[in-house]
Amino acid sequence: MRIVSGRVAAAEVERLAARGAQATDLEQPVRRIVNDVRRSGDRALRRYAERWDGLARNQPLRVSEAEIAAAGQALNPQLGTSLRQAAGNIRRFCEWQKPHTWTRKRVGISLGQLVRPLESVGCYVPGGRYPLVSTLLMTVIPAQVAGVKDIRVVSPKPSSAVLAAAALLGVEEVYRVGGAQAVAALAYGTQSIARVDKIVGPGNAYVTAAKKMVSFDCGIDFLAGPTEAVVLSDSGVPEFIAADLVAQAEHDPEALAVFITTSRKLASAVARTMEHLAERNPTAQESLRRSGTLLVASSREQAREWANRLAPEHITVGAEDVPFVQNAGSVFVGDYSAQAAGDYASGPNHVLPTSGLARFRGGLSVMDFVKVITVQELSAGGLRGISSAIECLARSEGLQGHAESVRVRCKHA
Repeated sequence: MRIVSGRVAAAEVERLAARGAQATDLEQPVRRIVNDVRRSGDRALRRYAERWDGLARNQPLRVSEAEIAAAGQALNPQLGTSLRQAAGNIRRFCEWQKPHTWTRKRVGISLGQLVRPLESVGCYVPGGRYPLVSTLLMTVIPAQVAGVKDIRVVSPKPSSAVLAAAALLGVEEVYRVGGAQAVAALAYGTQSIARVDKIVGPGNAYVTAAKKMVSFDCGIDFLAGPTEAVVLSDSGVPEFIAADLVAQAEHDPEALAVFITTSRKLASAVARTMEHLAERNPTAQESLRRSGTLLVASSREQAREWANRLAPEHITVGAEDVPFVQNAGSVFVGDYSAQAAGDYASGPNHVLPTSGLARFRGGLSVMDFVKVITVQELSAGGLRGISSAIECLARSEGLQGHAESVRVRCKHA
C-alpha cells in the first residue's frame, strides 16, 4: 500500500481509470475448449469436467433432485435461517425493481410496452477459492422474479451449501461443471444441458473469456473481473474504512482497494489499520501489496472527480456525496453500510460491473432477465395526424416504399 497526493495521485487515478478488462493470453486455449464442447457435446464436457472440475468418472453431470433435496434437509439451521433472510431481502428488492407493462393513449394513437421474461438462463456459481453460495441467490432470484421458466445452474464441485440454497429456491437443474466448458455447454447445448438464452454470473479469467467468445450466439450479463472497492471519506472511522477495503481485497490477489480522502492524517490511520486487519489474511495481504492505494486529494471536488473517474464496482460515501456519484456498480452510504451487507443480505445484487464498466451500466438486476417490447396501435385518424412527417422523412432517406405504405392507407382512411 502507498499514500500518494498531488501529481502522483492524479497520474495514479488516470492509470486506474484506463485499466479496462485485462488482456490475457487465454483466447486460444479457451477457443479450443468452447469449440470442442460445441462440436462434441457431453463427451468433451465430461473430459474437461473430470480433468478440472473434480467430476468422478461415472458421476452424472447433473445433480439429482434427490441429492439437492437431501442437501436442503441436512442444512445447518443457522445457515438456513441466514439464507432465508437474505433470499427474502433479495426477492423483495427484485420485486421493487421489476419493470411493468403499460399503455398510454393520445389522439388516435395507443403506445406502450410489454415486459416478457427470457425463456431460459444459465447461472454460473463459482466454486474455486470460495464457493459462493450467495451468488446462487443473486443470480437465481432475479430470474425467478422476472418469470424465467428454465433456470440452469452450473458450478464446479458444488458445495453442500450451494445445493441446499438450490433446494431452498426450488432450483431443479444443477450441473457439476465450471470454467469455459460450462459456458460453452450453456451457450450451445449438449446432450445433457439444454442451451439457454442468456448466461449470468461471475467467474475466473477462463469463464470471462468464454462468455466474451459466445456473446454473439448467447446473451451475457457482462464481463466481470476482479473485485473493486473504493471508499471516499474525509472524517470516517478508520476501522470501518479499513475493514471494508480488506474485506473486498480478500476476494482475489488481483482485487483493487482504494481510499480517497482530503485528509493525510486519516489516510495514514486507515493504512495502519488495513495492515493490522490483513495480518492473518494472505489473499488480502497480497491484494493490498499489489494494488492497495490511498489517494489524498486537494479538495472535496477533486476527490469526487477521482471517484467517478475510477467507476468502481463498490463505493462507500457520505450522504452528502450521493448526488455527485455518477459511475459506480453499487453505492454504500454512511458508516454502517458495510459493503459486505450488499455482498450477502441487504437486497441489491452483488454481481456488479468491474474494470470501469460502471461508466455505462449498473449491476445485475431483474431487467437482465426480461425483454421490454414496444407496442403501438394507430387509428386511421392517428396515422393521418403524423403521415406528412413520415412521408417527408422517408423521402429524405430515399425510401419511397416507406412513404407509399403510409400514403396507401391514408387514401382509404
